[in-house]
Amino acid sequence: MDVMFGRTKKKDAASRTVTLIGKPGCHLCDDARAVIEAVCAETGARWEEKDITLDEELHRAYWEQIPVVLVDGEQHTFWRVDPQRLRRELGA
Repeated sequence: MDVMFGRTKKKDAASRTVTLIGKPGCHLCDDARAVIEAVCAETGARWEEKDITLDEELHRAYWEQIPVVLVDGEQHTFWRVDPQRLRRELGA
C-alpha cells in the first residue's frame, strides 16, 4: 500500500486478490465460493482457490478453520464469508 501524508492509500479492488482455502466436498467451502465469486464479479477483484489437502503448509496453518479467506495473502475470515464485509475489505 502507498503511504501519502501519513495515511494509507486504499488499493483499487481490481488489483486485489481473494484466496479461498478449502477442500473438496466441504459444504461451507461451496457456500464461501459462491459469495467470493459474486463479490469478485461485482468489484473486479481476482480470486483463486487452493486445496488444503494438497498443501502441507496450508493444512498445518488452517485445517481447523476451513474455509479460510485471504485478501492479498492476509487472513480475512474463516468458516462463513460475509459479502458486505468482503466488499468493504476490497474497497467497494
